[in-house]
Amino acid sequence: MSETDRSRETEDDTSTGLPQRRTGHAFAHTPHRSDGRPPQTPRGARQPDPGGRPGTIPPVPGRPAILLLVGLCPLLFALITWQVLVTGPLLTPDRALSRALVRAVPDAVTEALADLGNVPVALPVLLVAIAYALYRGDRRGPLAAAVAMALVPALVIPLKEWTARPGPLEPWAAGYFPSGHTATALTAYAGAALLVAPYARRHWPLPLAAVLTALTATGLVLRGFHWPLDVLASLLLCAPLLVCVHRAVAYGRPPRGAGRPGQPPK
Repeated sequence: MSETDRSRETEDDTSTGLPQRRTGHAFAHTPHRSDGRPPQTPRGARQPDPGGRPGTIPPVPGRPAILLLVGLCPLLFALITWQVLVTGPLLTPDRALSRALVRAVPDAVTEALADLGNVPVALPVLLVAIAYALYRGDRRGPLAAAVAMALVPALVIPLKEWTARPGPLEPWAAGYFPSGHTATALTAYAGAALLVAPYARRHWPLPLAAVLTALTATGLVLRGFHWPLDVLASLLLCAPLLVCVHRAVAYGRPPRGAGRPGQPPK
């Protein structure tokens, strides 16, 4: 007997086009729509990750803080610049603080600290770091650091001429806002630290850069070369530039174990 009653019954059900129940893990958990569009459910809206597992890529930690820094610094810088242009109320505590601090430390000490922001002192540090990063295979980071350093005079010099703020000890002179020495020190030392930090065994480059920049700013204020707001404005002006350098270093650094140029991967 070639066919049984059960097989005929199954064949008849199939031929009539009755819906058949399909079992299996994939069909049980994957909703479908007749129009081909994704279903309006959280599970159906997910896209598989690079490994093929369902789900979404989690947010990158620290990104909101970076975006806040990039957006807040220009706003604060614009506020201080406006106060300098209109001789606003922020200048009153600025002058009082300067009078209390100027020449509180011997000039020989404060002048040495202020000289850390000189181009012949700070720029070679950045150039050495750029050369080292290039040697280690980074391309984007050194380029971003060089562009950031080139933008410092391009931004600071026009602002000095526009604001024409007199100095604490030289009221007849003008061009003290913002502080070019502070901008140079921050961009050079912090830029060098960002380039070297991925290859350092300990996290010493960034704290060292912060100390050198703080010493430069302190020397400028104590010696009377700049008002405190001049220094603060330079820090706010250059912070977004360093964020760009940080991002370039993160994306341009070769993967771990790649080795130096000319050497086989480890």
